[in-house]
Amino acid sequence: MNFGDAIAAAKTGATIMRNGWNGKSVWVCYVPPHSVPDARGNIPPIVRKFVPSGAVVIGAHFVMWTAQGIWQPGWLASQQDMLADDWRIRTYGA
Repeated sequence: MNFGDAIAAAKTGATIMRNGWNGKSVWVCYVPPHSVPDARGNIPPIVRKFVPSGAVVIGAHFVMWTAQGIWQPGWLASQQDMLADDWRIRTYGA
């Protein structure tokens, strides 16, 4: 699958990965635009410093699940990633 097909699949809710990535547990997903409501103190004080009131509005982005088992927001594809044809839809547990 090429990068364009992988992005289209991610936008429908699939998680995507490359066969060429060394970390077999590494994958990427699309997070649509959303907001975090200002309820019950769920917005950390450090964020409130920059968004003093109301909901925190978050734009669409890609997030990577890393080999270390953490979310890495703001994933950007490399040129190799964009030109690769070894993209695939991740099957759960892979």
